[in-house]
Amino acid sequence: MTTYRLRDAATLAEACYKAERIIKPPVIKSLDHSDVQAHLLKGNILLLPGSNSVRDYVKFNLRPLRLGDQRLVLKTATTAEKGASGTKWHQGFLRYSIEIFEWLKREGVQPTYIIGHSLGAAAAQILSKTYNTPAIGFAAPRPKWSKHGVVQDGRCLLVNRSDDPVAKVPSAYHHMGRTKVFTSAKHRSLFAHSMRHYISIIEEDDKFAVLPETWGG
Repeated sequence: MTTYRLRDAATLAEACYKAERIIKPPVIKSLDHSDVQAHLLKGNILLLPGSNSVRDYVKFNLRPLRLGDQRLVLKTATTAEKGASGTKWHQGFLRYSIEIFEWLKREGVQPTYIIGHSLGAAAAQILSKTYNTPAIGFAAPRPKWSKHGVVQDGRCLLVNRSDDPVAKVPSAYHHMGRTKVFTSAKHRSLFAHSMRHYISIIEEDDKFAVLPETWGG
């Protein structure tokens, strides 16, 4: 079972916006297609950056789940013959996750661990369920329609700042997995969403022990 220190996962999440900054584990493959970015690291660690443009945000984050009462679900990687899992997701986050899922399928890879920030943290929740794989999401939006738990719900850890507005939307949706909300002594408001301010709360948490030191799902 793969386990990551929270501090190491946060360092990777900060570096993932520029692949050349990722030193260890090294990047094996990268996806940059149709406004979707992802990196596969040695050991099949899946690293998912957030929105890096306004176009990304509008295309994926603002697209609602229910259009004409259409039900969209993501098939699992190992039991495609069973069809849809039945879980309802925010449509934009689901579309983003499907792009990554299809890329991994073409590469013949199943991730052993998933780390994401922002939009990437939304996808990490969905893909954690798909692959039954541990995941950490920083500054995580809410992708799940149901307020109730789902199968393999507990494999994902979400780390959110209480002053980060992105972690509270869409308001009608819900987080998946275990959510830890940290209230920093340094209120950042609109700037709280950046990974450097998430790294700062991990350092600040040394005094309070609100956040787990490691996560293995």
